[in-house]
Amino acid sequence: MAEPPEESSGGLTTGAVARRLGVAPTTLRSWDRRYGIGPAVRADGRHRRWTPQDVAMLETMCGLTSAGVPPAEAARMAREGTGGPVPTTAAAAREQDTGRSHTAGTLPLGDVRQECRGLARAAVRLDAPAVEELLAGAVAEHGLTVAWQEVMVPTLHAVGRKWASSGDRYVEVEHLLSWHVSTVLRRHTRPPAAPVAGPVLLACVPGEQHTLPLEALNAGLGQLGVPTRMFGAAVPVEALTAAVQRLGPAAVVLWAQARSSASLPLAGHVAATRWGVTGARRRPLVVLAGPGWAGRPTPGMPRPTSLREALDILSGAFGGAAP
Repeated sequence: MAEPPEESSGGLTTGAVARRLGVAPTTLRSWDRRYGIGPAVRADGRHRRWTPQDVAMLETMCGLTSAGVPPAEAARMAREGTGGPVPTTAAAAREQDTGRSHTAGTLPLGDVRQECRGLARAAVRLDAPAVEELLAGAVAEHGLTVAWQEVMVPTLHAVGRKWASSGDRYVEVEHLLSWHVSTVLRRHTRPPAAPVAGPVLLACVPGEQHTLPLEALNAGLGQLGVPTRMFGAAVPVEALTAAVQRLGPAAVVLWAQARSSASLPLAGHVAATRWGVTGARRRPLVVLAGPGWAGRPTPGMPRPTSLREALDILSGAFGGAAP
């Protein structure tokens, strides 16, 4: 049977409301079952349709739970507020108890996809099932590259800005969101290919702990059939050199988030590392990824500014090392 349209004169479907608010559809059904926060219209007695009034009640519910109000109490306040504003005395008391206001949970997103707003709301609520479902839905709908560049990255940046501007609050939000982004990326990463000449080696420079961009690149290369070897965070120079000599990679990606960790001498050392028999020695293409390399002269070392650009460069390099 065909799915009902998301929106009609009868209201929104549960899936459409879930994406708009950043709540898992299962959460909405649970709220309906447990607290009576449900749609007023059920088309044909089966399909649930949410009216603007229903959605407004849900927005109140989401805002209160984001501010720390227990779901049962938030549901009661949301129901009481359907015909008017939520009682300010109860809301104010809850804000005083939790030390944060309803608006404090908002993130500075700017002009982004609607999915980012839903994902940010779910992350602020620490609603792990919703975060997981929204991330998986973004990859399924847009593909890995677009989901990373236009959904995951803007939301991660917004969380980071909120953390930096609020005195180390929201650290738990960043950790939860990062964990689930990593989980979704790894779920879409193909198992490593059998030993093959000239894989792409992915490594963070010494002192660099930010691995999510490399995880996204690793997953994207796997989808293109390009074999990789992921070494992750803070790879020591000696270990990196040994890996290049042992693997003979077609390319080495060095990720640096911070300018202080982006070492051009290190990049030059890796680019000069050779392997193979005398007379046919080879060396890798070194690709400098991450904002730490910005503004530095790097002749012969591509510096992609997006996941899509990095995938184009590396898929072209696979199969033969740089001369």
